[in-house]
Amino acid sequence: MRSLYTVLLILIVATSFAQNNFQGKATYMSKTSMDMSRFGKMSEQQKKERMARMKSFLEKTYTLTFNKTASSFKEEVKLAAPGSSGPSWGRSNGQGSIYKNTKESKMIEDVEQFSKRFLVIEDMAQFQWEMGVETKKIGQYICYKATLVKEDTTIDWGGIFSSSAKKKDSTNSKEAIPAKKMLTVIAWYTPQIPVSTGPDTYYGLPGLILEINAGRTTMLCVEVAINSKELLEIEAPSKGKEVSREEYNEIVKTKTEELKERFQSRRNRGGRRN
Repeated sequence: MRSLYTVLLILIVATSFAQNNFQGKATYMSKTSMDMSRFGKMSEQQKKERMARMKSFLEKTYTLTFNKTASSFKEEVKLAAPGSSGPSWGRSNGQGSIYKNTKESKMIEDVEQFSKRFLVIEDMAQFQWEMGVETKKIGQYICYKATLVKEDTTIDWGGIFSSSAKKKDSTNSKEAIPAKKMLTVIAWYTPQIPVSTGPDTYYGLPGLILEINAGRTTMLCVEVAINSKELLEIEAPSKGKEVSREEYNEIVKTKTEELKERFQSRRNRGGRRN
């Protein structure tokens, strides 16, 4: 059964890749849940109100434009309604686009963080996906399950502004090195769309990834258009300060610590006035 599946997969990929104009667009809906306990004791009504304010940050729509070797993943940004509220840091910070080129093994993340634009450039290392035999249908496509365990480098914005954020202990001259936080990722991909890419920074499977479940976030493809007559332009981003992934992570870490200290300082001053 396994060998038959492999043969069929190779035939599908070979036939599809023979098309020189193979290209398409996929639309993804992203939803992230939040641990409300980090904000202290809240009534159910307060939780609903906070979640409503956070909706634009926790629920997003993205478009993945792809061809045989390259893809660009972008958020569909919508103008906020008049009088709407929400975390301004959630709207102004974050990714602009993620460009992946499997032929050149290069990924460029165009990201605005702390009012500065960066181009995070890194080599596309091969993810160690564990291929499963489970299948399910997403739309008209048969999808196969794959699992990945990787380091979680997600920015914990909620931890900065929550009541449980801890103040740095200045009495300790040596800071303990935190253990790596690991993340289990479950992907569902379809060999019927033979491109080795997917949403966000994920790639490396023998078919387009239509669903990603990673921690509290789920990204689900809700629409796919293949081989449109219009030539789709997929260009690498070029505006911003070029940095490596390691350099970018260090910048974010430093700025995040500054934000935590400022927030705690304001909270402490407010508490003393009361």
